Amino acid sequence: MNARLQRIWVLLRLAVALLVGWRFGWGWGLLTLGAHAAVLALGFVQLRWVNRPAPGWGQLLRAWGHEVVASELAFSWRQPWREWAEADHLPAGAQTGVLLVHGFGCNRGRWNGWMKKLRAQGTAFVAPSMEPAFGSIDAYADEIEAGVRKLEALTGRTPVLCAHSMGGLALRAWWRKYGTGHAAPPRVITLGSPHGGTRMARFGQGRNAKQMRLRSPWLAELPAVTDVDCFWTPCDQIVNPAETAILPGSRAHRVDGVGHMGLVHSDAAWRCLQTALTDSSFSTPRRI
Repeated sequence: MNARLQRIWVLLRLAVALLVGWRFGWGWGLLTLGAHAAVLALGFVQLRWVNRPAPGWGQLLRAWGHEVVASELAFSWRQPWREWAEADHLPAGAQTGVLLVHGFGCNRGRWNGWMKKLRAQGTAFVAPSMEPAFGSIDAYADEIEAGVRKLEALTGRTPVLCAHSMGGLALRAWWRKYGTGHAAPPRVITLGSPHGGTRMARFGQGRNAKQMRLRSPWLAELPAVTDVDCFWTPCDQIVNPAETAILPGSRAHRVDGVGHMGLVHSDAAWRCLQTALTDSSFSTPRRI
């Protein structure tokens, strides 16, 4: 569903830009096409008053520039048109696996860069596109469980679970429903996940957006997971205040100069995943 909606949005933006360009001049058409960058800028400016300590203007400017590129790559190309460009990878004999869980308003195309690299190194992965797009986060638990079981059957080990944004909450909802069926807690990496909720959820549509509001009753009932690396940024224009992206008891990793979407392009997050895969290949017994 998200891919279809985003294709419509891309075509609508192009149509409006062409109309404005034809009527008022092509320079104005280009400015219309880039109007989203101005809207993004407002999200970063407000962080000067929301986060304490406040990120510097230099950090915010750098994050905004990266976010313009990252958001265009995600919402204008990978998610609407390239959702299945990288199929799930389940090679025979794989020793480790990764489950990749996208966030609100996204689909599996969000992970195309990571999936390409994981395939090149021979790591098994599954990346679901979670539906319904605007339904309850609890509804994603079954699909996550199916992916985990598929990777466990292939590798004999629990996969590393990596999630962006709302995906981190979906993993905790999955653990609430299916945790008792697993021998040990999984290794989890979350990138900009609103573990404590976010101010921006009040502007979102759907039941999942309501569940992500600050101090929502649904969030208060979610269980914690114990082996977690939380990546967060003081320049996160979507998940703020910034500390809400840190799950109590987790290993917190601060990334400066990037926005919410840019966390998926973080070298530090990718290195953390590689370390987790190395650790899991030795620390988790392979089931025969």
